[in-house]
Amino acid sequence: MSTQDVEPLNVEQIREDFPILQREFDGNQVVYLDNAATTQTPEPVVDTICNYYRQTNANVHRGIHHLSQEASIAYEEAHDRLAEFVGASGEREEMVFTKGTTEALNLVAYAWGLNELSEGDEVVLTEMEHHSSLVTWQQIARKVGAEVRYVRVDDDGTLDVDHARELISEDTEMVSAVHVSNTLGAVNPVGELADLAHDHDALIFVDGAQAVPTRPVDVEDIDADFYAFSGHKMLGPTGVGGLYGKKHLLEEMEPFNYGGEMILRVTKEDATWNDLPWKFEAGTPLIAQGVALSAAADYLEDLGMDRVQAHEEEMAEYAYDRLTEFEDVTVYGPPGDDRSGLVSFTIDGVHAHDLASILNDHAVAIRAGHHCTQPLHEKLGVAATARASFYVYNTREEVDALIHAIDDARQIFA
Repeated sequence: MSTQDVEPLNVEQIREDFPILQREFDGNQVVYLDNAATTQTPEPVVDTICNYYRQTNANVHRGIHHLSQEASIAYEEAHDRLAEFVGASGEREEMVFTKGTTEALNLVAYAWGLNELSEGDEVVLTEMEHHSSLVTWQQIARKVGAEVRYVRVDDDGTLDVDHARELISEDTEMVSAVHVSNTLGAVNPVGELADLAHDHDALIFVDGAQAVPTRPVDVEDIDADFYAFSGHKMLGPTGVGGLYGKKHLLEEMEPFNYGGEMILRVTKEDATWNDLPWKFEAGTPLIAQGVALSAAADYLEDLGMDRVQAHEEEMAEYAYDRLTEFEDVTVYGPPGDDRSGLVSFTIDGVHAHDLASILNDHAVAIRAGHHCTQPLHEKLGVAATARASFYVYNTREEVDALIHAIDDARQIFA
């Protein structure tokens, strides 16, 4: 079913769950368009965090008292919930809680990469990778003598899949690709990349930081070997995220961190590891954050992920159309009807940081900079872009406020 055919979100009702959107600065109500960096947190998720600390707070898996048992059950069920949310039938054994996408990438790069990669092997990335992927694999490859290669981005901001077919070879051991670009708004064919990787006996890691919050994701349909996401980009708290991994791969990997919780038995000479996923969650884990992340998944599922996707794409297309009305504005990435919910752009003669400052005077919050994609910006020929990103609580009126503030900036620098 096309996203154009789904029932629209009741944005006015949704906004009631986000009191922060009613804040004002110098008489202007805030227009929050920095959702690709961090989304706001709805009242039901905030209530979940508060209720956990007020009613259930205890360490997990270590006590026989009631509170510990309640906390353990809630934490375990949160793993099951997030596994279900991304389509992992293996449930909690295939869902490791991390601090976010960055830690998930490092976990796989160190726990798998250091043991499996060697001189002569290749890791294939895309030119639109976030630094959390690019830098991590770059440094691991340097340690083991492997080579990092990059799939080109075409002039229209989409991935050159033909080039991917050329690059992925018998020497490729890992393909690591972003599902949705945080700069271009491009949605990559990660299922096709997974097929290419598996055809050459390689694995694929998918960075889903911008995808899991914004569209239905099924890791098994994609056939991802690893898939990561961050809670704070999907209405959840900061400091928590998820790593999906195929069970047999997680079982074969060595732990990334050592300490309490992740062990089964310890002697003076050796140690054995706990069952999945606790093997990768050393120390006191992210209990309250994980429980709250489960509540965020519930909130999004109640809205309907197809409706979430349709709404953010509608906002991005409208913003794209309004921005391209200006002759001195350049928008990067695919056309407005073929992108995710963000637009990155530049204005002739106006630095992105200056633009963001002027927009802030209007209480319009955007992001300016290289968005942790410096090599991509170098390819685009710009040092920085301005980025407006949209979510379930944004409206066309807020896009209009963005355009009005941009026009003000254009007049100032004219």
